[in-house]
Amino acid sequence: MKKDLRLFLSQIVSKPHQVVALAPSSAALCQEMVAGLDPSKGPVIELGPGTGNITRAILGRGIPPHMLHSVEMNLSFCTHMRKYFVGVNVHHMSACDLDRLGLKNVQAVISGLPLLSMPIGVQRNILKGSFNSLATEGSFVQFTYGPNPSVHADLLKKMALSWTRSDKIWLNLPPARVYRFTRHVH
Repeated sequence: MKKDLRLFLSQIVSKPHQVVALAPSSAALCQEMVAGLDPSKGPVIELGPGTGNITRAILGRGIPPHMLHSVEMNLSFCTHMRKYFVGVNVHHMSACDLDRLGLKNVQAVISGLPLLSMPIGVQRNILKGSFNSLATEGSFVQFTYGPNPSVHADLLKKMALSWTRSDKIWLNLPPARVYRFTRHVH
């Protein structure tokens, strides 16, 4: 864990435009992010795994490594993930290019990305690729430190997304909430 923190802090300093979190996700936040994952319901996509705190929680839910696809644009984090999470599909790419993976019937997209700090066009591309990959009942799971949904209001409306949010997770720095976005099914 010490090596994870050292890597995380080095990337904050060297690539502040890619790493905007103040600290790695806490165990409490990770557990809320992965609540409801089921090994029998298909693959999982993780966006922005960083040093792998949420990855550990996903695998801890019984998701086999080969059914987890981690998408990370930071090469140092990819190298770390490949070394410490053998069998997980680690993709060095932007989450905007998720459609390139060609994944379907994914049960959940678990996002550690700083969506609120991204332009609406980038958010749209990430969400479009995510929902193209998700099963009909699948969800896009995202945490945020703020009081509002982490997806731009116009996108929520245009993409016909509904959402639920967790209670505030105080055992995280800073405290956070987890949002689960799903498509309206008529």
